[in-house]
Amino acid sequence: MLAFADKTSFRLCSSLLGNLNPSNESRRCTKTNIPFPRSCIKFAKKDELAIMANVALSRDMIQEHLKRSVIVKKQSKEVSKEVDFVRTLLIDNYDSYTYNIYQELSVVNGGPPFVVRNDEWTWEEAYYYLYEARAFDNIVISPGPGSPVCPADIGLCLYVLHQCRDIPILGVCLGHQALGYVHGGKIVLAPEPIHGRLSEIEHNGCRLFDNIPSGKNSGFKVVRYHSLVIDGEKLPSELVPIAWTSVRDALPFLQKADKVYNHSAGRGEASMLSGQINGTAAGKVLMGVMHSTWPHYGLQFHPESVATSYGRQIFRNFRDLTVDYWQAVSSKNRNGNQQNHSAIFFLYAIWYINLFILRPHLSRACLARMQMPNANSCRTSFRGDQFAEKKNGDCNGYVVNNSKSGIAVRNLRLKCKILNGLASRVGGSRIIFDELYGKSKAQDTFWLDSSTVEKGRARFSIMGGRGGSLWKQLTFKLSPSSDAAFHNGGLLSIEDVQGVTSTVHLERGFFDFLENDMKSICCDKKDYEGLPFDFCGGYIGYLGYNLKVECGAAFNHHRSSSPDACLFFADNFLVIDHRSNDVYLMSLFELDKASSSWLDDAEKRLLDLQASSNKNAEDNPSMSALASPFEAGFVSEKSREQYLEDVGKCLEYIKNGQSYELCLTTQLRKRITALAPIDLYMSLREKNPAPYAAWLNFSKHKLSICSSSPERFLRLDRDEILEAKPIKGTSPRGSSSHEDEQLKLLLQYSEKDQAENLMIVDLLRNDLGRVCEPGSVNVPHLMEVETYATVHTMVSTVRGKKQADVSPVECVRAAFPGGSMTGAPKLRSMEILDSLESCSRGIYSGSIGYFSINSTFDLNIVIRTVVMHDGEASIGAGGAVVALSNPEDEYNEMILKTSAPMKAIVECETSRCVM
Repeated sequence: MLAFADKTSFRLCSSLLGNLNPSNESRRCTKTNIPFPRSCIKFAKKDELAIMANVALSRDMIQEHLKRSVIVKKQSKEVSKEVDFVRTLLIDNYDSYTYNIYQELSVVNGGPPFVVRNDEWTWEEAYYYLYEARAFDNIVISPGPGSPVCPADIGLCLYVLHQCRDIPILGVCLGHQALGYVHGGKIVLAPEPIHGRLSEIEHNGCRLFDNIPSGKNSGFKVVRYHSLVIDGEKLPSELVPIAWTSVRDALPFLQKADKVYNHSAGRGEASMLSGQINGTAAGKVLMGVMHSTWPHYGLQFHPESVATSYGRQIFRNFRDLTVDYWQAVSSKNRNGNQQNHSAIFFLYAIWYINLFILRPHLSRACLARMQMPNANSCRTSFRGDQFAEKKNGDCNGYVVNNSKSGIAVRNLRLKCKILNGLASRVGGSRIIFDELYGKSKAQDTFWLDSSTVEKGRARFSIMGGRGGSLWKQLTFKLSPSSDAAFHNGGLLSIEDVQGVTSTVHLERGFFDFLENDMKSICCDKKDYEGLPFDFCGGYIGYLGYNLKVECGAAFNHHRSSSPDACLFFADNFLVIDHRSNDVYLMSLFELDKASSSWLDDAEKRLLDLQASSNKNAEDNPSMSALASPFEAGFVSEKSREQYLEDVGKCLEYIKNGQSYELCLTTQLRKRITALAPIDLYMSLREKNPAPYAAWLNFSKHKLSICSSSPERFLRLDRDEILEAKPIKGTSPRGSSSHEDEQLKLLLQYSEKDQAENLMIVDLLRNDLGRVCEPGSVNVPHLMEVETYATVHTMVSTVRGKKQADVSPVECVRAAFPGGSMTGAPKLRSMEILDSLESCSRGIYSGSIGYFSINSTFDLNIVIRTVVMHDGEASIGAGGAVVALSNPEDEYNEMILKTSAPMKAIVECETSRCVM
């Protein structure tokens, strides 16, 4: 057991190779010699469960909620004519790629799978649904952190693999290892941990690989995320090897034509484990197995990854072999086509209890995706009623966000004035902000600042301050013991424009409040449908990293000294179109009240401005050289030695299969006494312009945020398209154009940075897959290098079409915090990081942006940011630790990321910014 594991809520079941296959001290099945998790041998009585379901809700209640879900109406092109769809039970091992599998199965099967986590059902419950209710045609077992020898990591899956010998099963990664372990295979360390890297695959041509080429240079490349393997040299007789790597070495996703970038970090560690590492034959690693007589298959690689070729074909093949399997089974053994309506409603009753009563914060998005099985499955099935989709209501031309009763609806109108080309005539957005808000030292103001707009990275900036009668400020602070179960919730303070503050305790958390509040707004589409931008008034502010406990994280080890969320409700604001230089003055007001005079006042002040050369502050002067933040008086939460040690611990977790990637961070702090925060931001935006930069000031909390973030977390536009732009991979700029181009190419073809980026892209695909239409999640741009004032970064773009009955806030909860700041699998990685990091990340790693009244939002990732709170400036920074990481390089990358905000502070302290 690792000495540093006791601070986490999970158990690292085995860190030493000798413990990967424990003795018979734990409870085992005598036939297969496997340990069963306690959750699986703790049986519940079916009568008790039925009583529980009847008490909790009636059949009518279930049907009413099912009306929110629409049965798949169109037969997928991949689905054969004989069956409408295949019903899959997808067991989630708390992985961050499960919903990539979900998306693939939804397309291939003709309908979405039913997802259950590995500790949600006892074996008796699973047996009932699989054999008595016959609710599923096949089973897919997801990847996940940990090892199949650890009951807490694998849960129900061991029982399913051992007992369901007559149901087709596909195990992926951890599921594949579990298949080997159940039948006596040995789980060993891989020759080296492989995460986010590719291998060419040879296979034996079995049914799972129909229409897929084999061997080196065949085009069949797959993505691998694993540190453990089934020992291929000691495979039990029940298992048949079906796939191997073509060569020993893994490959990067992108390769230079004349040279493959070779990153050797981590391989020396593997060579030191000689005598303990198995699983290879002639330098090849076992990548797939099947049972000799049961319809069970396992794949060590990830067919659902965006970079795996023929991944969908593998899922299509599994679907087809499932259909053929059940068609070959005697109808006598399957009881014909007997229907069992009560069983399917019992299934939904238990599912409803688990989600709506035990985990209601996760329920609505899940329920929106759940669909009743149709009759024409390949196995005995259940017919559900066809329900029409329930639309959001409208009131005389108004869009009503609220579909719940009991929430008072506010009818709002939006008024706009356009000042054509004004931004360029007055000298730019900084001059406009100074004129409207600078005289009050920018107190209680916001500025979502697209301070760099080249290459189409951003187009609009939004700014405002204390507004009209609708203006208010929300301040939320989690209770000390808040966790994923929402114990004690948090305290919300609401300040109106007169300065009157009310406080309320939110038992269900902040996101629940925000969703209900946004749903209470009714606005006229005609007021904004012709605007070129999405924000039409609403909330602008930040969401702190600790809100992860409202999004599935188990707990917070550290409390934030700043509020966990602060947002303004902006009713008077302006938008600058940097493409046309038009300025839009906007005012939001209640339907039965007149608009404020702010529009006329702001228009007059801006028209009176005269452009002059000394006012134009859009230039970007270079920063002076400074070797280290410590020379500038910053103090780090972790010393260099401690940070290097933490990187080593991360590598140990990765080697033992607990994570694929860990985004380790720390904080640098400095006392600030004579620095005007708004001047610091002005300096930062000049010297390090960024497309998702932001300024926020909350004067009552002595809190200012100066962000030069280059990263978009998540956006939802008016066409209901979700977009994430994760950044993974950073390198410094060069001192000459030649050196700069060389550094850019080194980043582009860095195997380590590609692996980092690919892992987070797959994670974001998973997060969007929870709330997007099946088959709609796509990656239009993968691993593109973008250049900024101080660094090159590797950026990808992930998009998907939001499901109609999933709310904007639910979309954010499905993906928050951004995967580029956590690692993967997200939940396990956040627990590990909480145990390693010595303080709360606070606002850093969270998001800044807006939630608009027209059901759109746009949020950044809080990086390259200075947080000024109670006289102290803090800068958060870190980097992704992967199997290829070198501790020294990770430390240097962390320091590099502090350079722009740190230098802005130093220059402000020694120049005009001092008060």
